[in-house]
Amino acid sequence: MRNLTATRPLQPWTAPTASDPVSASLRLPGSKSITNRALVLSALAAGPSTLARPLRARDTELMAAALRAMGAHVSIADDERWLVRPHRLVGPAHVDVGLAGTIMRFVPPVAGLTEGQVTFDGDPQARNRPLGPLIEALRSLGVRIDTTGPGSLPLVVLGAGRVTGGEVVIDASASSQLVTGLLLAAPRFDRGLVVRHVGPPVPSAPHLRMTVQMLRSAGAAVDDSTPDVWVVEPGPLTGRSWEIEPDLSGAVPFFAAALVTGGEMTLRGWPPQGSAQPVERLRSLLQQMGAEVAFTTEGLTVRGTGTVRGLRADLSDVSELTPALTALAMLADSPSVFTGVGHIRGHETDRLAALAREFTGLGADITESSDGLEIRPRPLRGGTFRTYHDHRMAHAAAVAGLAVPGIELDDVACTSKTMPEFPALWSAVVTGKS
Repeated sequence: MRNLTATRPLQPWTAPTASDPVSASLRLPGSKSITNRALVLSALAAGPSTLARPLRARDTELMAAALRAMGAHVSIADDERWLVRPHRLVGPAHVDVGLAGTIMRFVPPVAGLTEGQVTFDGDPQARNRPLGPLIEALRSLGVRIDTTGPGSLPLVVLGAGRVTGGEVVIDASASSQLVTGLLLAAPRFDRGLVVRHVGPPVPSAPHLRMTVQMLRSAGAAVDDSTPDVWVVEPGPLTGRSWEIEPDLSGAVPFFAAALVTGGEMTLRGWPPQGSAQPVERLRSLLQQMGAEVAFTTEGLTVRGTGTVRGLRADLSDVSELTPALTALAMLADSPSVFTGVGHIRGHETDRLAALAREFTGLGADITESSDGLEIRPRPLRGGTFRTYHDHRMAHAAAVAGLAVPGIELDDVACTSKTMPEFPALWSAVVTGKS
């Protein structure tokens, strides 16, 4: 199993166990996916932009720092409203990607537009994340890139201040972010861009729809009518005000708490229509697992019925949900089978291997396949649960801990990647003090 060795000081934390049904109404932080896309589009726009209710977390602060290093003015002093003023992109600059796939895949195409050298590196585990197809795609477009490894970090982009653009073929079956990175910068390429995907299906299709939707909102002309082909016309991007939705992936553990405890959870501030996130898909999955899901004037509400049901599902389009749904499946009344998520072996850690190993250590009956997991519920016991610096692993352990006393996460601080307040907020929800 790859990438399962801790390399920084850990902060142990015992997941709280629920003694009563949870009942809470929360306004969670903004979406990481939307915040980081909005930052890139704003830095490439022709005028200033604002981001209302952005996510302040490690991944988004690193993205802001990356764009600032290349010359954009990015002010994040106000938690409620960030300001981005575009400026001529210049090097030399250094980009710390942390462990963020969005930064290592969204920023190199921007660096190609930069006059000067831009170096990229990050956490040791980041060097295991798939990057080769993006590097080769940019090279085919004439962008000079120096690498020391086989298509991975660290790397250096030798920006010429412009990218000619044209047509590129890429195998993005490892991550939809490989396509998104190209698309976000494409309007600034001299000839725009045609991206053709060849290979197994691109995972996380809703994230690509989010990218196209946001590009169009910034004034870009994008044609995605042909499957696996995206055509972006050259032209200016418009500075605008971005309203950042609450993060749906970050909400899933809280919704899971309603199922596990037979309680109720409301996510406030959810857009009544036109969400860029796969809310309908999530609603279907939660309903199949026994939840009642409703949109109200207050927000998105999930109610538990007292029973968690097993689920057979292809999660290829919502793979970020796999860890939390796996924890739910451990507590279900029947077996579950999840498929279509082999690509999450290349996320912050090999998530399939890590989930199988850690839950097995707590007494679970779980089988790992090449592209998924099979879970047969049986009583779990407390014990140490390693997160491998992965925020979604921490979320999974917290969900299991609702019903299983004594689950100790070796490092809850990894949740700062997308929700620094998670430990305190989770404890308050579970204990009824939110």
